Amino acid sequence: MGIIGRFVAIGLALGGALAGQGAAAGEHDLQRLDTMDAARGWEAVGRLDLDGTGFCTGALIAPDLVLTAAHCLFDKASGTRIDHTGIEFLAGWRNGRASAYRSVRRAVVHPEYDYGSALSADRVRNDLALLELDQPIRNTSVTPFQTAARPHKGDEVGVVSYARNRSEAPSLEEVCGVMARQQGVLIMSCSVDFGSSGAPIFSFSGGAPRIVSVVSAKAEMDGQKVALGTSLDEPLGVLKSELAAGKGHGLDPAPLTNRVRVGDARNRTGAKFIRP
Repeated sequence: MGIIGRFVAIGLALGGALAGQGAAAGEHDLQRLDTMDAARGWEAVGRLDLDGTGFCTGALIAPDLVLTAAHCLFDKASGTRIDHTGIEFLAGWRNGRASAYRSVRRAVVHPEYDYGSALSADRVRNDLALLELDQPIRNTSVTPFQTAARPHKGDEVGVVSYARNRSEAPSLEEVCGVMARQQGVLIMSCSVDFGSSGAPIFSFSGGAPRIVSVVSAKAEMDGQKVALGTSLDEPLGVLKSELAAGKGHGLDPAPLTNRVRVGDARNRTGAKFIRP
């Protein structure tokens, strides 16, 4: 049995509207970025307000592109896609103000992501979305982050996120670790909670922070709370190709072809997953 087969995933709900559920974060030291000095350099991380259904976290990777988790774009109750025109990106949101406010022109999710499937390694691996903003953010204080290749087991990473009880300012967990990589999924010791979905996971090697993953779910492995995220390499390339092909205007669900579902021959991790 692989390491993914040893954890029970418990999922991340969409935003503060579900704050009564789940275990609280806080097992690691979190630095609250609620002052101008503390938040400097992190303004490209923002809160995604999801058409009145809650919120997620997203991050700019280009002046007009926000990276987040695919499941943030689905209504938890109905399982249908949220109208992307009702989503707003609040760059650097802190104490009631943002460095920039933008609506979403287009949104694409990974074509093999299936919101209706049980939480599994396949679902986490494809849990990625790109939002094209209606206007680029040219604010000099909001600098998009670069992305980097997936980290290795044992590497130190960090996460900047909004979450339950932290919806008005982001928090930075600067040091957590990559515990394992398997089947395109990163298992990390980072503390995440509701609202952290889509939050950027950063590598600090080489000085400047670079995004190496986004938060897809929280889980428990051998009694320890962990964060799950996709390796960006292949999924991000697919999303950029989808945008380049002009996709993302409609709200049709992703096609069902070439999906691997729980119980298929290729999904033999032995994991016991709980639908979020």
